[in-house]
Amino acid sequence: MPDWLLSLLHLLALPEVGLGTLFVVAFISATLLPLGSEPAVFALIKLNPELFWPAILVATVGNTLGGAVSWWMGYGAHKVVDKARHGTPTHLRAVDWLERFGPKACLLSWLPGVGDPLCAVAGWLKLPFWPCLAWMAVGKFARYLTMTGALIWVFPGGL
Repeated sequence: MPDWLLSLLHLLALPEVGLGTLFVVAFISATLLPLGSEPAVFALIKLNPELFWPAILVATVGNTLGGAVSWWMGYGAHKVVDKARHGTPTHLRAVDWLERFGPKACLLSWLPGVGDPLCAVAGWLKLPFWPCLAWMAVGKFARYLTMTGALIWVFPGGL
């Protein structure tokens, strides 16, 4: 591996830089951009095992705030579409089930591929922001805890 890449990886793994980097990666991965944050959480914890709980919490907060941005994007998109349609309400039949479950459906925001758009659809449907955010946080925390714990169990050795 090239020396510059090893230096970069070492820099990003430092606790004072690693948690900030983890926050940014988790935040961006919760938007509609295709990026996964689990490898970053796992790598940081493997390099700094004492950061297990701080890394889980930082990733959860970053990912939840990214989900909140997606919610607001969906909310704003709905307003723009309604305005363009001259106030005619817009409704998608494909999201009837989301309306039925309400903010609790945001618990599924941890799902790969569907979770991030789910947050945007919750905003589109104008589901209550704070309950949606709370359910997102619970789901994302459970995902990071489960995924990281499973990866550490499967790959127990050091790097």
